[in-house]
Amino acid sequence: MGMTITQKILAEKSGQSQVRPGQLIMAETDLVLGNDITAPVAIDEFYKIGCETVFDKTKIALVADHFTPNKDIKSAQLNQKMREFARRHAITNYFDVGRAGIEHALIPEQGLALPGDLIIGADSHTCTYGALCAFSTGVGSTDMAGAMATGKVWLKVPEAIRFHLTGSLPEFVSGKDLILTIIGQIGVDGALYRSMEFSGGGIASLSMDDRFTVSNMAIEAGAKNGIFPVDEKTENYLFEHANGKPYCRVAPDKDAEYVLEYEINLSALEPVVALPHLPDNVRKASELGAISIDQAVIGSCTNGRISDLRTAATILSGNHVAVRTIIIPATQEIYLQAVKEGLVQTFIEAGAVVSPPTCGPCLGGHMGVLASGERSVSTTNRNFVGRMGHPDSEVYLASPAVAAQSAIEGKIAVPGRKTI
Repeated sequence: MGMTITQKILAEKSGQSQVRPGQLIMAETDLVLGNDITAPVAIDEFYKIGCETVFDKTKIALVADHFTPNKDIKSAQLNQKMREFARRHAITNYFDVGRAGIEHALIPEQGLALPGDLIIGADSHTCTYGALCAFSTGVGSTDMAGAMATGKVWLKVPEAIRFHLTGSLPEFVSGKDLILTIIGQIGVDGALYRSMEFSGGGIASLSMDDRFTVSNMAIEAGAKNGIFPVDEKTENYLFEHANGKPYCRVAPDKDAEYVLEYEINLSALEPVVALPHLPDNVRKASELGAISIDQAVIGSCTNGRISDLRTAATILSGNHVAVRTIIIPATQEIYLQAVKEGLVQTFIEAGAVVSPPTCGPCLGGHMGVLASGERSVSTTNRNFVGRMGHPDSEVYLASPAVAAQSAIEGKIAVPGRKTI
């Protein structure tokens, strides 16, 4: 019986010729990831179990991104613990302020995620690297500690759902609209502990940044991972970022089994918005009417890449924002590219503020925390109660295009269309 992409990767990493959904396996990891919130907990557990050395200093990545630059004493202490651990164990891939970026944009950019890899991270959005045909998934800090010590992780092989894509995205419609549309259709538990596997000719029309966004938010449907096959765009991205590292192209078997299958015509999609307080509370942006906002955020591990900033700059150019608007390039490299292209100048002239790379407001950390009663349209990935600040605030999830147009109008809006 055939296997999906995910099942093939898990079979190879567990040293088996075949695995089946529901099977428990012990798998070898290619990368173990932690950040300034989750890694300190893992470090404490690592030492509690009596470990003296890590399994491989080149296969651990530690990224300071959530509360950095440090916003207070507590965050400084967390980063100090991670920094000291990285020094003690000579961790190759340690990224501190000035070198760091938002982890799920930084890891692919640094060539640390490759097709066929098995990557675990103590952060739920580790599933982002499925855009590069890696099996990547979030784990707890104790699992991270065990993996840092042994290079191995227990996993249950997931069932799979196939999303067959046709057509191509219209103007100002992006991967964010695609994944929000899917989550709105199947619900926040519609792919619970299942692999979301994407197929079809429509994939070719998706940029790598679109694919990163889609895979990133697979967890918002409850999925174990979201994964794309390797194609020409994948290989072009790897040529630029992987520094010649070898990788394995993995494709599903023709008789692979899927518990559900969906057909999605990309050409029929429209800009959408997820209303409070769940990512599946999705509506077409054009049908919302006038919903006033107090803040717009464009950034995060979901939508802080260069194409996202280019889209925002295209809309903001020659305009001025009506509400406070925060732009966050996801990495230093993206920030520098935005400077070179004049995007940062466009943002500042439009009245926006440009932040250094940080997760910041996405988790209500800093650089854009909401007060009681405030609303924000945001390109982040979660809009739970209190996610971006006060429990009485509201977060509306949208694409960079919708967020930029909304910033100009002071209400949720779609580029090229007038709101009621």
